Amino acid sequence: MEMYKTIIAKQLSSLLEQVTEEEIKALMAYPQHADMGDLCLPCFKLSKLYRKAPQQIAEQLAEQLSGDIIERVEAVAGYVNIYLEKSKLVQQLVQQVLNEADKFGARNIGQGKTIVIDFSSPNIAKPFHIAHLRSTVIGHALYRIFTFLGYNCVRINHLGDWGTQFGKLIVAYRLWGNEQRIAEHGIDELLQLYVKFHEQAEHDPSLEEQARQWFVRMEAGDEEALQLWRRFVDISVAEFKRIYALLGVEFDSYAGESFYNDKMERVVSELKHKQLLVEDDGASLVRLDDYQMPPALILKKDGSSLYHTRDIAAALYRKSAYSFDKAIYVTDYAQNLHFQQWFKIIELLGYEWHKDLLHVAFGRVSLEGMGLSTRKGNIIRLEEVLKQAIAKTKAIIEERNPTLADKDEVARQVGVGAIIFNDLSASRIKDIVFSWEDALSFEGETGPYVQYAHARACNVLRKAEQKFGEIEFKSLGAEAFAALTDEASIQVVKQLAQFSEKVELAMNKLEPSIISRYTVDLAQSFNQFYHHNPILNAEENVRQARLALVQAVQIVLGKGLELVGITAPKEM
Repeated sequence: MEMYKTIIAKQLSSLLEQVTEEEIKALMAYPQHADMGDLCLPCFKLSKLYRKAPQQIAEQLAEQLSGDIIERVEAVAGYVNIYLEKSKLVQQLVQQVLNEADKFGARNIGQGKTIVIDFSSPNIAKPFHIAHLRSTVIGHALYRIFTFLGYNCVRINHLGDWGTQFGKLIVAYRLWGNEQRIAEHGIDELLQLYVKFHEQAEHDPSLEEQARQWFVRMEAGDEEALQLWRRFVDISVAEFKRIYALLGVEFDSYAGESFYNDKMERVVSELKHKQLLVEDDGASLVRLDDYQMPPALILKKDGSSLYHTRDIAAALYRKSAYSFDKAIYVTDYAQNLHFQQWFKIIELLGYEWHKDLLHVAFGRVSLEGMGLSTRKGNIIRLEEVLKQAIAKTKAIIEERNPTLADKDEVARQVGVGAIIFNDLSASRIKDIVFSWEDALSFEGETGPYVQYAHARACNVLRKAEQKFGEIEFKSLGAEAFAALTDEASIQVVKQLAQFSEKVELAMNKLEPSIISRYTVDLAQSFNQFYHHNPILNAEENVRQARLALVQAVQIVLGKGLELVGITAPKEM
C-alpha cells in the first residue's frame, strides 16, 4: 500500500501549500471499516494550519483528488475517504508478491549500517529458565527484522560469567560439592549449590565474605579459582547451546562479562582523566546527582569491578570492533536505571555515539503473581516448557493426522513456535504472568493458528499442482484478477499490501509483536477468503487468480513467521 500512499500524497501535496508529501503520508491511515474506504486522510491537524473546518478541507480535497488508481473519493466527518480501483490494486499487489517472493517487503534502508544486538545473556551456572525466553526471542526477532531491512547485524550473547556470584558458587562447591552429582546432573546440581549457599548465608554471614574473597582471587588470576570457574562455564554453555538449537537461535559472539577483564582499566583511567571518578568510603563511583540519578558504583572497596564497569568496557570495545551505528540492549525494565546511568557516563566521557545506545526494555515474568528467583529455586526451566509443548503437539498430530510425514520435526516446529509466539504476541513492555495453560494453548490467536493457515495455503497449492499440473501465474492478465474483487479477496489483498509498512514499523518501534499481530490478522483474512471462495472447483480463470492469491498469502505468512523466529511447516 506504500506505493499508493506515495502517489496520492504527491498529488495532495500539490493541492496543499505548506504541507510536504512526507507529512501527508504520515497523516494517512487505514479506515477501520471497508465501507469507509481503503485509505483516509484526517483533516483535523490541517484545520489548525489553514484555519478552516476539517470537513470543509476534506470536501475541497475530495473534489480535486483523482487518478487511474482511484475509484472514488468522499468527504465524511472531516476525513477524506479514498476508495482505490480494486482490480488494479489486486493485480499490481499480487503480481508484486509473486515476483519478489521471499524478498517482498524487504528494503535496503540499512545498507552500509551495522547494528549490534546484545540479547539473551543468561547467567552461568544457573538453568535457562522461562524468564530468559523474553530477551532471547525479542532480540532474535529484532535481528531478523533489521537484517531483512538491509542492516548488517551482530548478535552478542553477553553471558553473565563474572561477578561475586561465582565466589558464592566456589564456596558452596568447596563446602558441599559432590563430583558424582555434578557429573550426572550438571547445571541442576550447580543451582542446588547456589540455593544452598543463600539458605546457609542467612544463618552464617561469614559465607558472604568468603565469597567476596574468592571473587577477588578470580579477578587477580588465581588458578584454583579460575579452574573451578571455567568448569562452571563449560557445563552451563553446553546446556544453553542445546536450548538455543531448539529455539533456532544463533550468536556471532559469546563474549561474556569475563571477556572484558583486561579492558576495564581503560574505563577507570578515562574516568579519572575526566575527573569523573570519586572515592566514597573506599569505593570508586561516578556521581550523577545533576541528572537526577543515584551514583554509579565503578569499583568496590576491594577493587573488584561491577556491572557498570563491565558494560562501559564492553561498549567501548564494541564501538572499536564493529563500528556500530546502533547498539541495542534487550533486558527487562528493572534494569532501566542501570542503563540510564552508564549511557550517561559514556556521554560524560565525551563520546558522541552515546546517542546510539538503546535499551530495549521488556516486561518481567512472574509465576502466578510471584517473581521468579534463582536464589530461591523458584524457576520454570525453559527446556521443560519446550519439551512439553513439543509432546503436546505430537499427541495432537497422532490424533488428527497420524500419517503426516516428519511428525517429530513438525511437532518441534509447532510446539516451539507456540511458545515463541505466546511471548511475542503482546507488547514487549507488558508484564507476563506465566501460565502453563496459556503457554501451551493451540486455540485462538496463537502461533499454531498462523502456522496452520500457512500449511493450509501450501496444501491448496499442492493439490492444485497434482490436479492441474504446474501453474504459471505470470501469464495471468487483468481479466483473471478481476475475479478477486469480492470483499473477502480484497481484505486479504489489503492485508498483504500492509506487510512492508508493518515490518518497518516493527523496526522503528523495536516491537516484534507488530509482526506477530499482523500474521494473525492475515491468517484470519485468509481463512475467511478460503471459506467463502471455492478455489480448486472454480472456473479456470477464477481458479488461477485465487491460486495466485493463495500463493501470495503463503509467501507473506511464511516470511512474517520467519521474522519473529518461527518456522512455517508446509504440512500439519
